[in-house]
Amino acid sequence: MQTRTSFLAFLAVTGFYSCKNQEETKVDDIEAETDRELVVNLEDTGIKIQPTMYGIFFEDINFAADGGLYAEMIKNRSFEFTLPKTGWMEPNSDRHSYNNESGFLSVIKYAEEEANHNFARVEVKNDEGYVLINEGFRGMGVKEGAQYDFSIEAAKRSGNIQKIKLQVIDSLDNVLGETSISPDSDSWKTYESTLTASASEMKAKVKITFEGEGEIDLDMISLFPQDTWKGRKKGLRKDLVQLLDDLNPGFLRFPGGCIVEGRTLARRYQWKKTVGDIADREILVNRWNTEFAHRPTPDYYQSFGLGFFEYFQLSEDMGAEPLPILGCGIACQFNTGELVPMDELDPYVQDALDLIEFANGDADTAWGRVRVDMGHPEPFNMKYIGIGNEQWGPAYIERYKVFEEAIKSKYPEIIIVSGSGPFPEGDYFEYGWEQLKQMNAEIVDEHYYKPPKWFRENADRYDGYDRNGPKVFAGEYAAQTVAIASPDNKNNWNAALSEAAFMTGLERNAEVVHLTSYAPLMAHADGWQWTPDMIWFNNLESFGTPNYQVQKMYSTNPGTDLLKITENGEKIIGKGGLYATVAKDANTNELIIKVVNTSEVGQNLSIIMEGGTTQESVEVLTMAMDDLEAENSFKDPFKISPKKGTASVEGNMLKASIPAQAFNIYKVKL
Repeated sequence: MQTRTSFLAFLAVTGFYSCKNQEETKVDDIEAETDRELVVNLEDTGIKIQPTMYGIFFEDINFAADGGLYAEMIKNRSFEFTLPKTGWMEPNSDRHSYNNESGFLSVIKYAEEEANHNFARVEVKNDEGYVLINEGFRGMGVKEGAQYDFSIEAAKRSGNIQKIKLQVIDSLDNVLGETSISPDSDSWKTYESTLTASASEMKAKVKITFEGEGEIDLDMISLFPQDTWKGRKKGLRKDLVQLLDDLNPGFLRFPGGCIVEGRTLARRYQWKKTVGDIADREILVNRWNTEFAHRPTPDYYQSFGLGFFEYFQLSEDMGAEPLPILGCGIACQFNTGELVPMDELDPYVQDALDLIEFANGDADTAWGRVRVDMGHPEPFNMKYIGIGNEQWGPAYIERYKVFEEAIKSKYPEIIIVSGSGPFPEGDYFEYGWEQLKQMNAEIVDEHYYKPPKWFRENADRYDGYDRNGPKVFAGEYAAQTVAIASPDNKNNWNAALSEAAFMTGLERNAEVVHLTSYAPLMAHADGWQWTPDMIWFNNLESFGTPNYQVQKMYSTNPGTDLLKITENGEKIIGKGGLYATVAKDANTNELIIKVVNTSEVGQNLSIIMEGGTTQESVEVLTMAMDDLEAENSFKDPFKISPKKGTASVEGNMLKASIPAQAFNIYKVKL
């Protein structure tokens, strides 16, 4: 993810940023043809569409992990934030006086070497009602009839505190569900209980009260829904994972994005701190917490409850190849650009080698044993690793070479993804490609955040790429309806339709392009920093944007073998607003024809199949909308989504009409 507010001035100077992109609402201001004859050649081109062609990019931006995919409902459950009472309120206490009548909370430090640094010490002075309230992540979503697991670590210090009661309450303090535990030990002990919600509430809070008097220490105060993805205890939010799984992803890139790099090296993502017991994972301030002046979120931290083990497990669940990205010893170059000296790079390289061992190693290896002890005896069979995110210049190339040599020496089978910098053209891009091509790099990651018009005009981007050079990973892309980093960008049909047109060029160049992913993946409606995003959610609901629906149409209809589709012997790249690509699916014995019409008029298509025979019936998927500014929403989540239809082949010809401003898929049995 390209770093944003910190380089808006840079973007303005280079022309990447403007208050408005001045693009007209019309997608194609031309008089479109209405009758078109297209020819599909059924002869095998020998070009395979990789199983990794359409995948998912995950980065913890927009509350995507804590408060999002990771289903924990308590914010700052271990009192680890820089301001350790963040998220917690003491409504019956005077924060400025320790002479209050009911009690008070203090934050105490463990030994400095502990990853879990802090715990809370509560003194309850009487039964008059000392209360703790946790506000959750912009509230907590609870559903009527659903069960929630409460857990807490506690140690009694003095007195006779006999019960800790947890209640879920609404904004009027109505109790929506409650449970309790009875602490009985002066040593640290984990207590668990369950409650059932009596009503649904978007902005619930947790209220904790104490029965008795005395002092008690508390840590890891937690509340999770039982109905998580695959029913895993303390797992992932089910509806969000379902949206991801429905994409049929070929890979899952993790953990970013600029999260990988950090603003400083000290605040980079360190995978070893995200495995093992969740209570021992050291929390880190999120690098997006105050990046944007328009959306400051100082309470944005990473608990790493969604860590590398959970990531590999999720990839396995979805049948997606894991594609982890690791830092290369350079902090975000749009922030500090802090460099690890070359003679101090070894620990960073070792982290990469150890990650491969964690994913793939046997139980008799050090890091393989960590994975086994976490409950996954079999290896995750990781095949890819990325080194660096959006780094550029000689500093990156110099460090990348060290990583490549070390990884290939020990694990020659691992495919390494390199990077071409943050922009799809310019000096950084050209230098990176030149150097990586000389090194015979395997896959180069390209990123582009551009206006919708750019996507339509660049559907031929990869037509001229060297077929014998490095393969391409289009690792981050999304049409920006206003400008890069603008909070006013929209997930509208204009953007999604333009991306659909561009993606015909990705598929048509499957010989070169092996992996692609939209970015960012998801955003909390009350906690976002960056727009546009593929999935939007609040504390109870989620929906896929038109961009999501476009991605899903491609990823669930990818095909296995690229074929040719032409008009008058030429590729179909925007003439009259029409874009097209075609593939055969060897698994289903189907022909999959993807056609995008960005013009303002419908077009009548005569699609001739040459070099083979087909069955008559045709399944049609159509996504169309006459309003280019239209968006999906919580109220109307499927406003722009594919509708099923049918057509037929007569002889060797499919006659079909594609509406104005539409994306159609025709599936023909061979």
